[in-house]
Amino acid sequence: MPLVVMCGLPCSGKTTRTNQLKHYLESELSKAVHIIDDHAIGIDKNEIYAESKSEKDARSALKSAVQRKLSREDVLILDSLNYIKGYRYELFCLTKASQTPHAVIHCEIDPHQAAEWNKNRSEEDSYSQEILDALVMRFETPDSRSRWDSPLFTIHPTDELPYKEISDSLFQRKPPPPNLATVAQPLSSTNFLYELDRITQDVINVILDAQKTSVPGDKVAIPNAQEKVELFKHVTLAELQRTRRQFISYTKMHPMEDTSKIGNMFVQYLNKSIR
Repeated sequence: MPLVVMCGLPCSGKTTRTNQLKHYLESELSKAVHIIDDHAIGIDKNEIYAESKSEKDARSALKSAVQRKLSREDVLILDSLNYIKGYRYELFCLTKASQTPHAVIHCEIDPHQAAEWNKNRSEEDSYSQEILDALVMRFETPDSRSRWDSPLFTIHPTDELPYKEISDSLFQRKPPPPNLATVAQPLSSTNFLYELDRITQDVINVILDAQKTSVPGDKVAIPNAQEKVELFKHVTLAELQRTRRQFISYTKMHPMEDTSKIGNMFVQYLNKSIR
């Protein structure tokens, strides 16, 4: 089931574009289309986006809904803000694991126009001005140079959807090849779980020690890893351990023969998660 990730500021026309694309795929190509949106999981936007924890929970619920529906058949459209690049990367990893294509549609709009459209909505469907301003500030614009944002279709309010190009990207393009992070490998090393636990805990310890003298923006070198951990903020032990547990849970299901790659993969996972 190819995945279409809608992306854009609040009140930028994402739902309208979602319905247009759904109509085209169903009427012109006879494709079955499924939509997952905020309403499907009962999101109250002004409550959810007011607190980081509730917002993370909502993103997790949407991601789980995508994961349950994702397959190699039909089309799945995720109609939500999807404004965090790390989250779009997670969605991209889901498509790699399922070996199905994906595309990102960015509904680009001037924030002032989005605010005007928001005023025309009903009280139930509108954002508070405070929440709207905060989301505009936090929005991370998709970049086609990033593999998780490619192919990228940027649509302005007066544009018509490039239906042919979008459908070609979903049905004519080969899915991204799976890699060691997304394909289950035979568990040849009997001490894999031990090494997974030890290496990830060592990385956590190095980060905690480094934070005692570092400042936001520093990069921390990790033994036996090529990449460095980017510390954009002070990260608590609880947050690091939670991210570690998520990584371990995923890696247990997709073990690898070469345990020397665990450290570098964990660093990459951290850099996408602790922003």
